[in-house]
Amino acid sequence: MKEALGLTRKKLYKEHYALHDVNFDIYEGECVGIIGTNGSGKSTILKIITGVLTPTSGEVKVDGRISALLELGAGFNMEYSGLENVYLNGTMIGFFPKEEIDARLDDILEFADIGDFIHQPVKTYSSGMFVRLAFAVAINIDPEILVVDEALSVGDVFFQAKCYHKFEEFKKQGKTILFVSHDLSSVSKYCDRVVLLNKGVKLDEGSPKQMVDLYKQLLVGQNPVKQNESASEEQI
Repeated sequence: MKEALGLTRKKLYKEHYALHDVNFDIYEGECVGIIGTNGSGKSTILKIITGVLTPTSGEVKVDGRISALLELGAGFNMEYSGLENVYLNGTMIGFFPKEEIDARLDDILEFADIGDFIHQPVKTYSSGMFVRLAFAVAINIDPEILVVDEALSVGDVFFQAKCYHKFEEFKKQGKTILFVSHDLSSVSKYCDRVVLLNKGVKLDEGSPKQMVDLYKQLLVGQNPVKQNESASEEQI
């Protein structure tokens, strides 16, 4: 009927792919950083790895239990108290029964250090309190792989230092960490290897120093990819 009337369905949206043929491996015991400008696909790739999003093509293989600290509020019920959310998150992320969460509760509350606010609805929390509780839960469900997306930037410097100390503990225990941050000094200090993304494409991966230097070139408006292509053409 539509063809007889000459009707066509108009597309009211423009397709956008956040990532294009991005490939890399992360090995057990590594701390790998992902850096790039806003919109480069960093958060998207973490959501794919953690199963929040499904890729339109390709595949992701994960061997180990993942604990993720993504956007603030992810996995939390804003109407529940902090304590209720501890049990909710522990069940969802770690698949732990109540008894096991009970056994870990003191460690979680001690690390979060938010006092009596643990009994208040999390919708009343500041962003700093929120990340304290979320990180405390994420590290205390015995993960083999810890994924952190920029959330630590909202914490105070003392809590950030506490979290990075936990990173070092995890590395010594042979756990794997995947870390997205705009804090280049922390990336350089704690990561063994860094992946640089730009506009959904992996530009390169390598040592923290190499990738941070390359990223800084991007930030000042240079395009190292084109420069490399030009250099190759001159050599030919």
